[in-house]
Amino acid sequence: METQTARGHDSNISCLFPEILAIIFSYLDVRDKGRVAQVCVAWRNATYNRIVWRGVEAKLHLRRANPSLFPSLVKRGIRKIQVLSLRRSLREVIGGIPCLESLNLSGCYNVTDIGLAQAFVQEWPHITVLDLSLCKQIKDESLGRIAQFLKNLEVLELGGCCNITSIGLRLIAWGLKKLKRLNLRSCRNISDDGIGHLAGLCPDAAEGNLELEHLGLQDCQKLTDQSLKHVSVGLTNLKTINLSFCGSVTDSGIKYLAKMASLQEINLRSCDNISDIGLGYLSEGGSRISALDVSFCDRVGDQGLIFLSQGLFSLRSLSVCACNIGDDGIGRLVRTLHDLTTLNIGQCNRLTDRSLSHIGDHLKNLKSIDLYGCTKISTVGLERIMQLRTLTTLNLGLWHKR
Repeated sequence: METQTARGHDSNISCLFPEILAIIFSYLDVRDKGRVAQVCVAWRNATYNRIVWRGVEAKLHLRRANPSLFPSLVKRGIRKIQVLSLRRSLREVIGGIPCLESLNLSGCYNVTDIGLAQAFVQEWPHITVLDLSLCKQIKDESLGRIAQFLKNLEVLELGGCCNITSIGLRLIAWGLKKLKRLNLRSCRNISDDGIGHLAGLCPDAAEGNLELEHLGLQDCQKLTDQSLKHVSVGLTNLKTINLSFCGSVTDSGIKYLAKMASLQEINLRSCDNISDIGLGYLSEGGSRISALDVSFCDRVGDQGLIFLSQGLFSLRSLSVCACNIGDDGIGRLVRTLHDLTTLNIGQCNRLTDRSLSHIGDHLKNLKSIDLYGCTKISTVGLERIMQLRTLTTLNLGLWHKR
């Protein structure tokens, strides 16, 4: 009887309509999607339904010719590609998937201007995401070709492309009018003029990339407060900006950012010239900032926290690791900004159980706290915050029980 029931059950699975199988398979991870395609002909055919692969990014090692690869991807409706290693022509990749929407080449060190020139010889209207992070051979010439043929691009990742200059940004400003996210991390040759191009403020340049919402300028060490002035005037839709390790940015530059009503997240990590005064400017601006990182800014102290408590009422995430803050500053902060969900105060070695007591009393919505290296706290203080029902993440690295 058991054998007959099992066989009947198997028969029912085999008889499911392909459309039903496709819906079931769509919930599997990528590896399991490939495995079920090898079970039988019916299941293999079901996996060719595009609903199974909707939104999936194929991760490929393109080392040798495989004539069936790209037709198979097209049949499945794959439109997102991450190339893990590339020993073939990039043109072959682009041409093999005509409706490609997202191309990730991050870490493909052998991608060159010549390779991109051979690949982008016509307009590719479907591509909206291009990641060239750590493609260190890429220069301004490639940005000109991208601006010419990828006019619908919304996301451009150029982190680590150290040969890009402000000339390249000018080319981007001419062609990529729909760009919403631009990452220029460690592009150390760009200057204030380049940011002016993006903001459409240079007399002989284009209108700029005025739809930008996210701008990454981490470790762009030539940038000064003038760049922030350009940003505040021209990029009025900007929601997030990363200025970490930009050592020439000062409190005066923060005054420009404070005027931006759309700005929600600011990263000033390791900006040595940011102090309490800069946080005061942010507070006075009445900005809608929800996330702020000033970790390792050793000129930020208790007065800066007091300033934040007086104006940044939308703040939900605050990182002040290794700042010169104490129990009094934390006390003032949490009494006002009681909607904080993330608080990173690691390596603030002046903090004691008093701070944890303040946090336990006032931050009832706290989900995550970093106490790494806070050596003056004890189990007494920890017990106070452990009573927070919403707390899910607690970092206690380098803490010794006392």
